[in-house]
Amino acid sequence: MDQENQTMVTEFYFSDFPQFEKGSLLFFIPLFLIYMFIIVGNFMIFFAVQLDARLHNPMYNFVSIFSFLEIWYTTVTIPKMLSNLVSKEKTISFTGCLLQMYFFHSLGVTEALVLTVMAIDRYIAICHPLRYATIMTPRLCIQLSAGSSIFGFLMLLPEIVWISTLPFCGPNQIHQLFCDFEPVLGLACTDTSMILIEDVIHAISILTSVCIITLSYLRIIVVILRIPSGKSRQKAFSTCAAHITIFLLFFGSVTLMYLRFSVTFPPLLDKAIALMFAVLAPLFNPIIYSLRNKDMKDAIKKILFLCSQKTFSVSRSQ
Repeated sequence: MDQENQTMVTEFYFSDFPQFEKGSLLFFIPLFLIYMFIIVGNFMIFFAVQLDARLHNPMYNFVSIFSFLEIWYTTVTIPKMLSNLVSKEKTISFTGCLLQMYFFHSLGVTEALVLTVMAIDRYIAICHPLRYATIMTPRLCIQLSAGSSIFGFLMLLPEIVWISTLPFCGPNQIHQLFCDFEPVLGLACTDTSMILIEDVIHAISILTSVCIITLSYLRIIVVILRIPSGKSRQKAFSTCAAHITIFLLFFGSVTLMYLRFSVTFPPLLDKAIALMFAVLAPLFNPIIYSLRNKDMKDAIKKILFLCSQKTFSVSRSQ
């Protein structure tokens, strides 16, 4: 078909969401509750770190940044999923789809870099405690945080710009829960093999982060096992347990989602992996950091107490 006779796609249709009358409300309610929990839980962690002086150190600073990123990471996709569950028109504009892909993956890359920085921070704190204060200065923490964000948002820009120039002439059905590279590029009516170069770059960056984090925690575990005091050993390990759990959840879902190479999954399993990557992994972040850390639990209780006191005083004044 000649290019001038083709009808260009201006919007995409999420074809795999159930209609409202066919029970979509059963999916809407739990997804909405999960989203609210993610937002409230991560905001509480973020404000707990900012307001409690005991948590003003590099480790908790990176935890608060990670929680802040999780809020926007989930906000890029979940509200649109909720809308698709209750709306008859389960569509997204071409520009909206590009923006969703850009922010979802940019925030994801930034989170991966922050997790890498957190692993390095714990490595220095446990393996080189005497040099920790001189190495992890406030200035370096700001530079690492800003650098992670800048690199994360610049890395995906060329790919998104390239996709925006591709012709999409139909069909326009996306067989996924949100806009993602593979399902969207599959709809382009031109050769998209150049994306393999970007895929290799992404794979290298993911594997580099995984290697740095894994080596850091392996070295940490070796040092912890050499600590003679059982109490000190337990305290040192507890500070890393939450980070290791989040690392396994995050990069485990990333590996299943984007490092499968030529392996193909059944459509239902594919969507389950996407749901784990975009929804379930962020759900466990506030649970893990608030339940496994006494200082964080105390700070969150303090915030809840102050909020309840303020609410009580406002209600009394009325």
